[in-house]
Amino acid sequence: MATTKRIIPARKHVYLEGPKSRSYELKFVFKVCWQFINGFRVLHFSGPCITVFGSARFKEDHIYYKAAREFGKQIAQLGFSTITGGGPGIMEAANRGAFESGGESIGCNIVLPHEQQENPYVHKSVTFDYFFVRKTILIKYSYAFIIMPGGFGTMDEFYEILTLIQTRTVTQFPVVLYGKSYFKTLMDNINFMAEQGTISKEDMNLVLLTDDIDEAIVHIQKYITTNYKVKKRVPFWWLLEKR
Repeated sequence: MATTKRIIPARKHVYLEGPKSRSYELKFVFKVCWQFINGFRVLHFSGPCITVFGSARFKEDHIYYKAAREFGKQIAQLGFSTITGGGPGIMEAANRGAFESGGESIGCNIVLPHEQQENPYVHKSVTFDYFFVRKTILIKYSYAFIIMPGGFGTMDEFYEILTLIQTRTVTQFPVVLYGKSYFKTLMDNINFMAEQGTISKEDMNLVLLTDDIDEAIVHIQKYITTNYKVKKRVPFWWLLEKR
């Protein structure tokens, strides 16, 4: 179990506030590169993974927390690693289900002034300062994506995945939307966009909207059996790599 906690600095991110000095911009680029490299190193020998997205605000007694915990358990039984944003709520529940079932549990935490604290149910953890770096890592190592009810961050991650599917950057990787009543209005809007011709109906073929965990796992298995093609990775001692 990972126990390392990162102290959140009392500062604002300023990298989006227009042009800075050349030295500032250069330091920013190096910092982003280092965070990518650190993420790659931590997760290089993990997997295959399934990512679970969802709100940080649901408590242990909530129906969606319980469902996410069961998803973590089911993912472990499939022989896959569970990867989440590493925080509380849905993320904690999915990590917890995997952790308690003997599966690998991974957290990709983010530095925030509130809400986000690393949950105690992860074997591996990496913390990022930037959402775009974290989001890339959460997607890069996964063969399927489970979208649980959540807020702006969850929707951002969901639409990012849909955009990658639409542009054929990600192909044949299944997406599960869990919670029919919660996502009904969202799906109505997506269907409206398809009717207006701004997206293709085929872009949603990989997406399953369901309230049934077993149905979701079957949907994932349908694609994973043909998509899992990870080559054997051997750690290099001279890079101080560990499995």
